[in-house]
Amino acid sequence: MKILLAEDEHDMSSALVAVLNHSGYEVDAVYDGKAAVAKAQQNIYDCMIFDIMMPKMDGVDALKYLRGSGDVTPVIMLTAKAEIDDRITGLDAGSDDYLTKPFAIGELLARIRSIVRRTNTFTPQKLSVGDVVLDLEEQELSCKNSIRVGNKETKLMKFFMLNFGKELDIDTIFTHIWKNEINVDKTIVRIYVSYLQEKLESINANIQIKENTGEKFLLLKL
Repeated sequence: MKILLAEDEHDMSSALVAVLNHSGYEVDAVYDGKAAVAKAQQNIYDCMIFDIMMPKMDGVDALKYLRGSGDVTPVIMLTAKAEIDDRITGLDAGSDDYLTKPFAIGELLARIRSIVRRTNTFTPQKLSVGDVVLDLEEQELSCKNSIRVGNKETKLMKFFMLNFGKELDIDTIFTHIWKNEINVDKTIVRIYVSYLQEKLESINANIQIKENTGEKFLLLKL
């Protein structure tokens, strides 16, 4: 699993990165809110950890910006203050949990596991980007009109919608959609992307899946 850590205290950041790496997590560390936003817009994370007090852009504003752009990655907020107002501000901005410094490393690890587990078990009934709606229960894609999509097409479209505007490489897509499946290889990614491209065109969607250089795909608005 991959984590984005935004913590401006370098010693604290280094210690957290070491513990998270030792616990099996891949970590990208940044030291201000603007860098956190930039990283979150470029990459896919299972969880993000934001300190509230950071230079350039604080954790709350960074989170508000990302939530406003449609990013639903679970976030844990860190704060050196114990006031209730800080907790409320973070939760209102869209955080899923918070920890007050100083905290036990074991508690942070437990909260990461809990928040990722909750996210993985929660499935919204509908997702939307632009004028396009994906009904996950009915497996239907609609805009000017509607069309049924298969199980794997639904999972792939959901993945694109949850990561709208991010470049997704073939390895990442294959790992998320076809993990633990045998007798399939990565060529299947391009095949299913082409299925979705045709179906988006057939419903006159105002979004499209575009292939960029380096075998990367992204969902964007027309």
